[in-house]
Amino acid sequence: MEEKGEKDTWAIGRAAEQVLIGLAGWGDHDSLYADTGVTGRDKLRAYSGHFPVVEVDSSFYAIQSPETFARWAEETPPGFRFVVKAYQGLTGHQRGPEMVRRALAALKPVDPHRRGVRPSPAAAPPSRSELFRAFRDSIAPLAHAGKLLAVLFQYPPWFDCTRENVESLRYARAAMEGLPVALEFRHRSWFAPQLRERTLSFMRKEGWAHSICDEPQAGEGSVPTVLEVTHPDLTVVRFHGRNVAGWNSTGQTDWRDVRYLYHYSETELAEWADRLVQLQRQTARIAVIFNNNSGGHAAGNAKELMQLMDIDYEGLGPRQLDLF
Repeated sequence: MEEKGEKDTWAIGRAAEQVLIGLAGWGDHDSLYADTGVTGRDKLRAYSGHFPVVEVDSSFYAIQSPETFARWAEETPPGFRFVVKAYQGLTGHQRGPEMVRRALAALKPVDPHRRGVRPSPAAAPPSRSELFRAFRDSIAPLAHAGKLLAVLFQYPPWFDCTRENVESLRYARAAMEGLPVALEFRHRSWFAPQLRERTLSFMRKEGWAHSICDEPQAGEGSVPTVLEVTHPDLTVVRFHGRNVAGWNSTGQTDWRDVRYLYHYSETELAEWADRLVQLQRQTARIAVIFNNNSGGHAAGNAKELMQLMDIDYEGLGPRQLDLF
C-alpha cells in the first residue's frame, strides 16, 4: 500500500495535465483585465492566458450560433477547453413554449436543406428532438475543433428523483450520443441515503460524468458534496460558494447578485486540493469551475487553488494582447 506522501507526489506531478481550473464565464472577472486595456470581444483571448478551461453560461440562456462557437474556438490556444452549459429548454428550466420558440428563432437562418432548421416565431413550438438537434448543431464547431470538454446538464431545483425524470435523463443522454456530458443535480432527493448509490450507478451505466458541487446546504434545493467519480474520462467540480442565507430566493430583487457571494478561505481550498488529489486516481481529467463571482472572488480563488496544487499550465495564451 502506498504512503500518503507517495500518493500526493504522484498526483501533484500530474495535476497540470489532469486538473483544469477555470471560471464560469470570462466577461465579468474584472481582476483579470485590470490595467490591460482589454475590453469586450478581446476578453476571451486574454482569459485564455490565465486559465486552460472555461464554462460557457450564455448557452444556457439561448442557443448560440455555430459561428459564435467557431470564433471562440479560433480565439483560444490549441489546448484550451470549453465546458458548455446545456440550454435551459433541454433541462426543464425553460417551460414556456413561446420563450423557447423565440430563442430558436433568434438564431441566424441556416440552409433549409440541412437538418436542424430553426423554426420561425410563427412556427409551432419546437419539439424536444428539434431543440436537442439545434443545440448539437450550435456546439458542433467546438467538437470538431477538439475543444469541447463536456456539455453540462444542470437540472433545476424542482427536478427530483422520479421515474419520469429518470426517463428524461435517459432521453437527454441518448440525444447527446457521441458527445461528452456531465450531470449536475440541484434537488437533494437524488442523493438521499436510500437513493444515492442507485443514482451513481445509473450515471455510470448511462455514461454521465459527475458534476460534483461545493454549494450551500440550504434544504431540498441544494445537494451535498458527493465525492464519487462516475466516468473514467472526466469529472467536473463546481464551486458555487457557501452563502446559505442567499442561496434560495425569497423574492428579493438582488437575489442573483448575492447568491454566489462567497470567498473561499485558504483552509477550505486546501481541503479541496486534497480531495482533488484523491479524485485524480479515479478519472483521467478534472474540470474545476469557480462560480462564486457575485463579489468578484472566483478568479482569485481559482489562482489560489492553482498555487496550493503547484500547478503551472503550459500552452496558455498571451495575457497582454497586442492591441495595435
